[in-house]
Amino acid sequence: MSTTQPTLLLTPADAAKALAISPRKLWSMTDAGDIPRIKMGRSVRYSLADLQAWIKEQASGGAA
Repeated sequence: MSTTQPTLLLTPADAAKALAISPRKLWSMTDAGDIPRIKMGRSVRYSLADLQAWIKEQASGGAA
């Protein structure tokens, strides 16, 4: 029996796709500190839970 583990961390390409923005826009927002990210050495990943919370914050009039 195989169970599929949920994806907890997204690559930049997957995060951009999930947010329906270009990878360039994602990097710009990441560099500006607008989107939460996790650094693992030289890699950058995006927590699915953090992105969902960020979207909720933006939808309720969060920081522009």
